[in-house]
This record gives sequence, C-alpha cells and structure tokens, in this order.
Amino acid sequence: MKVTVVGAGIIGCAVAYELAQRGARVHVIDSRAPGQGATRASAGILAPYIEGHVPSLLKLGVRSLALYDEFIQRVTADAGFGVEYSRCGTLQVAAADAETFRLAALARELAQARVVHRLFDKDEVREIEPDLSPSVHSALLIPSHGYVVADSLMRALVAGATRRGVVFETAVVTQVGGAATGACVHTSNGRIESDAAVMAAGSWSPLIPVRAGLEAASSRNPHPAVRPVRGQLVRLEVERPVARHVLWGPGCYVVPLQDGGVLVGATVENVGFDDRPTAAGVRSLLNAATSWFPALENAVFAGARVGLRPGTDDELPIVGASSTMPSLFYATGHFRNGILLTPLTASLVADLVMDGHEGPGMEMMRPSRAGL
Repeated sequence: MKVTVVGAGIIGCAVAYELAQRGARVHVIDSRAPGQGATRASAGILAPYIEGHVPSLLKLGVRSLALYDEFIQRVTADAGFGVEYSRCGTLQVAAADAETFRLAALARELAQARVVHRLFDKDEVREIEPDLSPSVHSALLIPSHGYVVADSLMRALVAGATRRGVVFETAVVTQVGGAATGACVHTSNGRIESDAAVMAAGSWSPLIPVRAGLEAASSRNPHPAVRPVRGQLVRLEVERPVARHVLWGPGCYVVPLQDGGVLVGATVENVGFDDRPTAAGVRSLLNAATSWFPALENAVFAGARVGLRPGTDDELPIVGASSTMPSLFYATGHFRNGILLTPLTASLVADLVMDGHEGPGMEMMRPSRAGL
C-alpha cells in the first residue's frame, strides 16, 4: 500500500513511521523541513491529568501516555540513537487559597481514580524542590507524568522512518483530490498518486483544498475546523539544576532538561497565522518562571520559539476517515497535546488506513463532526 502524508510535524512523522513499520510505502510532503512548525515550539510535556480539561481528552491522554515507553523503545531502536525522555513527574504549585483548594479537589479526584499522587504542604514541598519560591503554599505531585524533548523525538522519527523507506519531500501542497488509485496530492513539484492520503498539516490543514470528485475544490471556510493558536516558548540556560520535576503553575510551566536548559512556556494567543515572538509574551513567561523559581533570575536567556498550534472548538483532535472524500484520512487538531497524543494517534491512523479498523475512542474524534 502506498500512502502520502501531508505534513511533517510530530503527528505526520509518527503516522508515517507507524505506517512504514507495518509495510506501507510512505511519502511525506511539507513546505518546511520536518518539525519546523508547532513541534519546534513544544516543551514535550506528558501530563494528561493536567491537560485533560474534558473527560474524553483525559481518556485519550492517559491511553497515549501508557504507550510511550514502548513507543520510545521502538523509535530509538530504528533510529539508532536515543531520545531524551523522562518520567520525572509533574509538580503543580499553588500560591493562593483558591489555587490550593483546586489542588486539593484534584487530589481527591485522583484518589478516586486510583492515580498515584501526593499533596504537599508549604514545608513539605521544599524537601523535594528546595529552590521553589516561599510563596508556594501547596503542591501536587503526579509521578507518572514527564516529558520528551520534541526535537530529539523528531530526529529519531525521521531517522527511523527513513530507514524503513519513507521519502520526505519539501514542497507546497496545493490540493488533495481523488484519483483512480485512491488519492492524488498536487504539489509545487508535481502530482503524487497513492492508495490513501493523510492530512496532518496542523493549523494549515483547512487551507489545503480538498476535491472529492469532479466538483470544484473546497474553498477556505470562514469558520475552519482547525485554527492556529500561537504559543511562545522560552529557553533558559542554568549552571546548576533548579528543579527536579516538571513544574506547572499559574502563568507558566517549567521543564528542566538534562543539558542544563530550562524550557518555559507557553502563551495561548489567538492571533491568526502570526508566528512572531513578542516582548509581551516573553516578559509574561519570564515573570511567571522567576516568581516560582527566583534562581532563574540569573539564568542565561537562550531564545524564544513560536509555534502555531492547531486548536479545535471542542478541544479534541480530528482523527479518522474523511466524510467527504474516500481514501482521505485526517490527523490534526491536537492543540497543546500533539506530543502527548503522538503514539496513540499514529497507532489509530495506521490501523484505520491499513486495516479499515476504527479503534476505541475514534468515534469522538471523527472528522465528520467538523464537516470534514
């Protein structure tokens, strides 16, 4: 089976890798090099019990996190090199009464779900994070959480996919349409016909016209199913570690890396396709980070990254078979959870494309709910 994947972000590359591992011949098309969109501005946090704002998203996140150990093992074995991946846990912090009450309520929910956790008071939390600000009143530790460095995972996916025969091409996709063989992707370099196509272009997915048959290609929808949401991320460098866990607090999250880097993110801005960093965005992140870890005042500013994350109205990804065109499948709309949901999305899409099997949970992500 031949499959064309439109989009070379973390989702598109993981789908391509999974398809190739199952024997498909895969061609990946993107106007930029792999991972140069929203992926490059991701901190790679794996925290479903924090990011699962709606029950259905929480279920998907928990399922995908359970796949991560095996997923990393497979990818690194095929790539021939390692990926920075740590299940160091997340520490949510609170500095006000309302936030403390919220953490206590979350701790009760975790207890009912039998999720391992621990709620620390003001004094106890400094035993595990000595550099935390005295303003922290309480903190909730979820040990199963962690992070993966998005850049290193991207490199491994591309290397592993390439070893399995995946072809990566830099070109602009101008249209996706039907063909005698299944699907035809029109690009600035020519046509690519295949048995199936997977739309994994993130925020740009709604901008690529889709023609199911002889009718005119669909035009841009004034209310697209997927919209860009700007996220700014700051990298700092420190001489000594300031944290042992991924910190999550009002205003920012802080991810300590093994190389002495610290990632601070991320803003949430509905500004369309503007991917420029701003003084206001960087300032807000730095102010929040130093309020939790005063030692970061002496950190070296190593730059800011910006990504346009693909958001949806119901916060759920769009994953599954197109309702308007045979042989077209979607894998987009992951918003802030693209890295977390990568293993699950890749597996579900590969099952559907290769075997026609719609796995559990896909009913809530079907493209038809967004008119796709």
